[in-house]
Amino acid sequence: MSNPIRVLLVDDHSIVRFGYQQLLMENPAIKVVAEAENCADALNCYRLHTPDVVILDLSMPMDSSSEEVQSTAGGLEAIRRILSHDNDARILVVSGLDTNPYPQRAVQAGVQGYVTKRNASSELKQAVENIASGKVFYSKSILHLIDTKKDNSEESQLSQLTSRELEIFSMIAEGHSVNHIAEMMHLSPKTIHAHRANLMRKLGISSNSDIIHIAMRAGILQT
Repeated sequence: MSNPIRVLLVDDHSIVRFGYQQLLMENPAIKVVAEAENCADALNCYRLHTPDVVILDLSMPMDSSSEEVQSTAGGLEAIRRILSHDNDARILVVSGLDTNPYPQRAVQAGVQGYVTKRNASSELKQAVENIASGKVFYSKSILHLIDTKKDNSEESQLSQLTSRELEIFSMIAEGHSVNHIAEMMHLSPKTIHAHRANLMRKLGISSNSDIIHIAMRAGILQT
């Protein structure tokens, strides 16, 4: 009998991790070897266990000291850190964020799959098997998004932003102050202000309220 597919689950909600584990247990060829609830723990668990597949949400805290702060920046940063540690890491995003620019940015960052949470019950096991075998797997709606560029929409507007600008855009939209963002990202407030100015210029806006309105219209604010 071949070795099971070893999986690391990364999601800041224990009930979600439990649900994924129950789904995966239906396939004896898949074994959950570790769980993490934030960006920092994700990398530590990866280093310790070297799983075959990482299942990762985009919305999570950066680290345990900010566990109340759920931000899309946490998931994007976790992808970056894991792939910086191991360029061959196989990562599957399972997220409620099913509009661009997040699927595009996750794929650009190097993930091999993206499944929407509403499709997880029917697609998760196949996605893990595909990714472990060197293939890719995307929900149909996600495949459409990463293959198609839309003009004159908030989605295409946000696609103009760099990865760092997108992280900061998300955190501002979620209500975090510049000083708090600087602390979480280990950057100076001056740097955060500069990124904020750049993203506002690209989006043609002038206030945090404008950022929130764009995020709401694009469907990327978590409630």
